[in-house]
Amino acid sequence: MQFRAADRSRLARIVEKFPGAPMVLLGDLVADEFVYGEIVRISREAPVLIVKERERRVVPGGGANAANNLAELGVRLTLFGAAGEDENGEALLDHFRARGVNVEGVLRAKGYRTPAKSRILGSIGHGRAQQIVRVDREPCAPLDANLRRQLTSSAARLLDGAVALLVSDYGYGATGVREVDWLRRAHPARPGSAPVTLDSRHQLRQYMGVTAATPNEQEIEQAFGTPIMDKVETLHRLASRILARQRFEALLVTRGAAGMILYQAGSRPQSLRVFGSTDAVDVTGAGDTVIAVFTAALGVGASFLDAARLANCAGGLVVMKSGTATVTGAELAQAIRNA
Repeated sequence: MQFRAADRSRLARIVEKFPGAPMVLLGDLVADEFVYGEIVRISREAPVLIVKERERRVVPGGGANAANNLAELGVRLTLFGAAGEDENGEALLDHFRARGVNVEGVLRAKGYRTPAKSRILGSIGHGRAQQIVRVDREPCAPLDANLRRQLTSSAARLLDGAVALLVSDYGYGATGVREVDWLRRAHPARPGSAPVTLDSRHQLRQYMGVTAATPNEQEIEQAFGTPIMDKVETLHRLASRILARQRFEALLVTRGAAGMILYQAGSRPQSLRVFGSTDAVDVTGAGDTVIAVFTAALGVGASFLDAARLANCAGGLVVMKSGTATVTGAELAQAIRNA
């Protein structure tokens, strides 16, 4: 992707506004665990690989990964979500405290298990580690409805002083359609109000009236039960239905190596070619990076198109990194200068 000189200058000024901008994230906090090791042999017990562990690390995932990306951009972030009274929950909170993120809004719920995704990666000799299996550990029961409302009410109290709200709904119960509907009624949209962006894995079609959402193409397919199969006209039709029925102002659909398409009410779709190489190293968590940068840009006054351009650039950078990764404001600014 190439930018004109005027585009580069304007996008760079947007990135310069990120540090210190007050933003709020409400969502599901996930611990992403990566276990790296060397493949030593085939087990005698079963036809499976034996991996000798060399390294283990836990990083923010899900909504916590979106929060981590916002922190990397330098925004002044307040985080709302739930974490269990367990090792993974403590690891997430320790990480964000060290980054200067306000975690007073994170509830430590009794009986709630912090969602965790463990990825086992093995390598042979000096080869690149390949993911062998992923083990997901989910909460045994959904978060209590009263606790969800408590989280939403606490987040609502900060909206008047925030420039943007990011809602990350991975289906683990920290937030959902009812909570966001309540939030919309308590803080109705008006000129100059903070944009509300949405990343919802399973309930995209149930949300109403948010500013924008950033689903991937597969999530659009699942929401409608309609295969798209690279038929861009089908995608246009489904995206238009979301904008019209659910009263979103914009929809940014990510399409992997095919780039992104930005939809705005009353405007023609705008396609963005993939930024950088189409041969991704690792797409883990890339959607979180996209919505984080998109939200930050909207929060500091960018147009939907410029916010999408920056999100596209960030997505192209992060997929060239291994594991659940982030993009810094400096990396983004450098990429813009070189584009």
